Amino acid sequence: MNLSINRVFNLFAVPALAAVVGWLPPAQAGEVREIRIAVPDLSAGTQHSGGGVTDVLRDQQLLEKAFAADGISIQWNYFKGAGPVINEAFANGQVDFAYLGDLAAIIGKANGLDTRLLAATGRGIKHYLGVAPGSNIKTLQDLKGKRVAVFRGTATQLSFDAALASQGLSEKDLKVINLDFNAAIAALAARQIDATWGSTGISALKQRGLAELPLNTRDLGGAGNVQAVLVGAGRFVDEHPELVEKLLAAQEKAVHWLTQDDNKEAYIQLVSGLASYPPAILQQDLQNEQLSKIFPSTLDADFLAKLQASVDLAAGQRLIRKPFKVEQWLAPQAIRPAPAPLAADRG
Repeated sequence: MNLSINRVFNLFAVPALAAVVGWLPPAQAGEVREIRIAVPDLSAGTQHSGGGVTDVLRDQQLLEKAFAADGISIQWNYFKGAGPVINEAFANGQVDFAYLGDLAAIIGKANGLDTRLLAATGRGIKHYLGVAPGSNIKTLQDLKGKRVAVFRGTATQLSFDAALASQGLSEKDLKVINLDFNAAIAALAARQIDATWGSTGISALKQRGLAELPLNTRDLGGAGNVQAVLVGAGRFVDEHPELVEKLLAAQEKAVHWLTQDDNKEAYIQLVSGLASYPPAILQQDLQNEQLSKIFPSTLDADFLAKLQASVDLAAGQRLIRKPFKVEQWLAPQAIRPAPAPLAADRG
């Protein structure tokens, strides 16, 4: 598989990608000297990229500036792999905050990790069905009995299950093969599978004539759109509420920049440069999208309802043992919508 195909993988699949975590120092009680943040490393090159707000935060050094006067450093830990390893880092006290896709965060919480929901970091992130050229697969119904690669345990799997459910299908109707994003793309290019489900990376195969994209989650009325979140370790959130507030305030500066639609091209160039991606991939993916709708950080009622639906779907698909109430996951500092102004007293 050549380098151009290696570069093709999910830029927004806010499923967090994992790596070896043994080198991360365990959390220490008392005075904080560094804040450890876990981010999915989606880069195909020598630099790190997590896409979204994390790339803006690092590019503008917003967290480093916010905590400089306190003598607190920011440790960005990038993980290549799947969300379970980031959850393992949480369990071992090696991470203070993490940017995760919905399923990884949900699995961690459902399995007993003491995490707190702090902010939305991505909403309505679309996913695509990629099929072998000439396969005549046009709809999800056409996948019955076909070999379909999905990265299990990630937000991409939950996205796929939601898309299938919207058409009265489930994974049992298909021959699902568990492959990570790179392996799935290579297998599709080599025609070893009939289809795969993922985010922007598949579009590069289309440009090379190695895949067709017959539909995406927008075509399904949003079924399968992915949400992404920022979560914090419960102990850190409880012991250092003022640091959590400061981190979220700094993040809001990045969110403000990111949700200005005039900055779309600058954002594309930023992520493409960090991730070693051809800009055309992101330009195509975001062509009809508004950053102002993807990246707001508020945990508004609509976002929380979609996240609750993801929890319930994960339970229904037996990806977690039992559902939980998202409202009970919220940290006190969670970014909520501003209260509506009181009506003027007419008395």
